[in-house]
Amino acid sequence: MTLTDQLTGVRTTPGREVLISGAGIAGPALAFWLNRRGYAVTVVEKAGTLRSGGYPVDVRGTALEVVRRMGILPRLRDAHIDLRRLTFLGGDGGEVASVHPYTVTGGVAGRDLEVRRGDLTDALRTAVSDDVEFLFDDSVDTLDQSGHGVDVTFSGGGTRTFDMVFGADGTHSRTREMLFGPEERFHRYLGHCFAVFTMRNTFGLSHETVMWNTPGRAAALYAVGDDDEVHAFLDFARPEPPYDAFRNPEAQRDLVAAAFADAGWEVPGMLAAMRDADDLFFDGVSQIRVPRWSSGRVALVGDAAYAPSFLTGQGTSLALVGAYMLAASLAGRDHTAGFAAYEQDTREFVTVNQGLVGEGGATLFPATAEALAQRDERLRDLRTIPAAQGRPAHSALTLPEFMPMT
Repeated sequence: MTLTDQLTGVRTTPGREVLISGAGIAGPALAFWLNRRGYAVTVVEKAGTLRSGGYPVDVRGTALEVVRRMGILPRLRDAHIDLRRLTFLGGDGGEVASVHPYTVTGGVAGRDLEVRRGDLTDALRTAVSDDVEFLFDDSVDTLDQSGHGVDVTFSGGGTRTFDMVFGADGTHSRTREMLFGPEERFHRYLGHCFAVFTMRNTFGLSHETVMWNTPGRAAALYAVGDDDEVHAFLDFARPEPPYDAFRNPEAQRDLVAAAFADAGWEVPGMLAAMRDADDLFFDGVSQIRVPRWSSGRVALVGDAAYAPSFLTGQGTSLALVGAYMLAASLAGRDHTAGFAAYEQDTREFVTVNQGLVGEGGATLFPATAEALAQRDERLRDLRTIPAAQGRPAHSALTLPEFMPMT
């Protein structure tokens, strides 16, 4: 009998109503485990629906055990992207080296997963669709903890009271801002900005990534299969985060275009495609580091609390593990003790994984000509790059047993 089988038939205890803000990855994962603890769960999402498609994400180490316990591991195995080659190009478009992706990412063949983000969110939504209430096209406007619960006013005008509220609303979390203040206090900018979007695959790419580099700039085309589309990626060094552009898509496009105005290779065509892309995602390369993950009856999970940046490859895994640990920490505890246990048992794992950031940045985005030349030399002589064994940080936490509500 699987854990999922054991958890069927769980009933909600009156007065245990909770709200999760954000329906990305951490939100539905947390909803799954809280539901199995007997909570009536509502998830509010400002978008009109769950985002389909999306760039590929990694599920590694401890997070693999989380999705196994959820019962969705077989589905994710079926959706695994078999990326076979990562080719690095110089500024003139000539090949520097072609390697297996795990040589750079530290993944473990046959064990770690890489899936389209939409495949993971679809699996998570399916796992909770019969048990959890979703409110789309809405968001939390205010939180009031002066009473015995959390009084929530929604942007759409409704009001409700919940026993607890959880912010799973991403790096630019509105929940975190309401609890602890402006993002700038917790935003550790890592000196780069990036844009991701899809464009037509006119390059004949299949199951591979091709990355062009000059000092402080990178452009990549990522073909997850034999599709008609590829994921286009543009990254550039910038001393200060462009806060004004984070909520202005046209300003984002202008910023990227200016950074790559004189670039060669396929970049001019990528910039033209970016102008028309309806799925552009732009952000700074950054981490979120918050001294406390909760206040009163409200707690943060996933990127809202501890975004590690995509350079670590661990954002999705931290979201999955954090959701599990938060729900498990509330077993047999009130919110005060539960939130304290969540931080005590999870923070070291987060810290170790956030510490991976330097390794990814040095390999993919050297900022100077000297650093780029050194990177290229290492790639040409693979004897200086250890065979992929998987980083201990990925598996540096043993999950506690999760006891369902009886």
